[in-house]
Amino acid sequence: MEKIINCKGMACPLPVITAKKALAEFAEDGILTVLVDNDSAVGNLTRLGEHSGFAVTSEKKGNAEYAVIMQVKAGKPVEDAGEEYVCSVPQHGETVVVISSNQMGTGEEALGKKLIGAFIFALTNQDKAPDKMIFYNSGAFLTTEGSPAIKDLKALEESGTIIMTCGTCLDYYGIKDRLQVGIISNMYDIVETQIKAGLIIRP
Repeated sequence: MEKIINCKGMACPLPVITAKKALAEFAEDGILTVLVDNDSAVGNLTRLGEHSGFAVTSEKKGNAEYAVIMQVKAGKPVEDAGEEYVCSVPQHGETVVVISSNQMGTGEEALGKKLIGAFIFALTNQDKAPDKMIFYNSGAFLTTEGSPAIKDLKALEESGTIIMTCGTCLDYYGIKDRLQVGIISNMYDIVETQIKAGLIIRP
């Protein structure tokens, strides 16, 4: 008996649940092949098969297609690996850093400004720079003349980060003509960027 089930596009743990139902239908020894589209599903299905005492192999079929093959022994109970299953959430979309203040956290203003400067500097030392950075409210001061973060922000911009500062905020504080890095943005773009983001970081 040989069965192939397509679990591509299924959210975790549905591939495991679907595979368990398919395994229960085996009345004789055979092969179950489960098609999935992410590493987490491969790992979870492999654990399911191994805990059940089946030989398990996996193959990468394409850019986002994997086949997990189980040598099924009929009559052998399907064992649940339970808490060992891992459901990772794949990131789709851009990494966006949103900064709404010229200081980080609450408390002493001087400390807060020092921390936000250190945060932005730390971003320049990551393996991958954020795709976009949004500055609004008093965070707009960080992209304008006199900000100690300008050097680091320009380094991030050179690495490919798009830096966006709220135009309404620049107007409110009267500092639009002092913008030193990035572009002037609007609320529509700010909202759209966050809606489409795969990961939003707010220091």
